[in-house]
Amino acid sequence: QVQLVESGGGLVQAGGSLKLSCAGSGRNISSYSMAWFRQAQGKQREFVAATSWRGGITPYADSVKGRFTISRDNAKNTVYLQMNSLKPEDTAVYYCAADFAGSTYSAQNMDYWGRGTLVTVSS
Repeated sequence: QVQLVESGGGLVQAGGSLKLSCAGSGRNISSYSMAWFRQAQGKQREFVAATSWRGGITPYADSVKGRFTISRDNAKNTVYLQMNSLKPEDTAVYYCAADFAGSTYSAQNMDYWGRGTLVTVSS
């Protein structure tokens, strides 16, 4: 079992930055592909970014490419999402997820989920 706890969400003005963290416990995340998803009110959950367990592979959604950066520190069992140039449309609950040795980064394949952290971007 892997437990995931997100933190770092909050209220920020458009153009600002936030850094989300996802702390894992129970098992080391080094064998897991880790991903961030988000769900805005009234909308479906969508993929944001991922980092492969193999290293060197970090896909991003087109909507965040160039603004968000995902990273991981396996020694700290933590994944991060640096979010810059935030827009009101980035407002959502952000979820961290883990997929054992995964390579598809789809929500359906994720083995574990955190409870989410709310990011609100004001205009």
